[in-house]
Amino acid sequence: MTVDLRTRYLGLELRSPIVASASPLTGDATSARRLDEAGVGAIVLPSLFEEEILNDEIGLNKSLETGAGQFAEALEYFPTVDSLPGVGDRYLANLAAIKAASSVPVIASLNATSAGGWVRYAKLVQEAGADALELNLYRVAADPSKTAAEMDAADLDLIAKVRSSVTIPLAVKLSPYYSAFSNFAGEAVARGADGLVLFNRFYQPDLDLETLGVVNSLELSQPGELRLPLRWIAILRPQLGAKVSLAASSGVNTGTDVAKELLAGADVVMMTSALLRKGPGHVRTVEAELRAWMDSKEYESVAQLRGSASQATAANPSAFERANYMQTLHSWSSTEN
Repeated sequence: MTVDLRTRYLGLELRSPIVASASPLTGDATSARRLDEAGVGAIVLPSLFEEEILNDEIGLNKSLETGAGQFAEALEYFPTVDSLPGVGDRYLANLAAIKAASSVPVIASLNATSAGGWVRYAKLVQEAGADALELNLYRVAADPSKTAAEMDAADLDLIAKVRSSVTIPLAVKLSPYYSAFSNFAGEAVARGADGLVLFNRFYQPDLDLETLGVVNSLELSQPGELRLPLRWIAILRPQLGAKVSLAASSGVNTGTDVAKELLAGADVVMMTSALLRKGPGHVRTVEAELRAWMDSKEYESVAQLRGSASQATAANPSAFERANYMQTLHSWSSTEN
């Protein structure tokens, strides 16, 4: 039996539900081409961070101002510089280059801190040729004067402003920490999100016991992290309907992991850590495993598979909610006497 892996995400036709999400691999033209050749359905570029752009501009201004007013007679030796390429310019140039060399959709990613930054750079990545845009919402609600409602409203306002500024498809990558997640997800769609990516991983700081300084280090995802997006995709799929795209992110390593997320209702499954560990060629292994599993279960297409085990179709819908907690506790059995 021939298995059809085609799927739709953000209105885009993809040849595969396996998407290479943001990582050093997708930000490099050579490795991005290898991911394309290995069979990914789309490529998500690393995020363009507004802080990087601002720091770059501040550093450049300080450098240009160094020595101002001193040795005035030497200034005539230096030509006037109208502008120098910065972080934002390099990102846009890289986006255009990867897009030109790719046979699959290229999705830009944006992580800004101000409404103006979101809108400005959203327009620029669209002009640079991005097929879609992923907004990476990442904030820690550490200000005790801000209520959950205020924080939610600020994020929803950002989504609406970006949606009104671009015409390309828009995905929003969310954290799982909203007080009423189902409600927020629905409001994000109402503000213009064409799809949701579940979930953004918060990289937690550590402490160096020698220097007592804060240490930042990247830890790749583990298979157990698959379960959080699995639960919420299964819950949200019947709530949001088929027109809203859902992408699973975190903990995906194998073809059977991809099958689980598709069964829950995902349109695509994003991979980062497994590709960093094993290289772009791992996509072929995952695709082969997915095809073999679908063939063994007599699924002919991703469209037929998608949502077969969402909360709406599961034999025990409550298993995705509180009943799951009780059953999990009772599932442990010690091997020690």
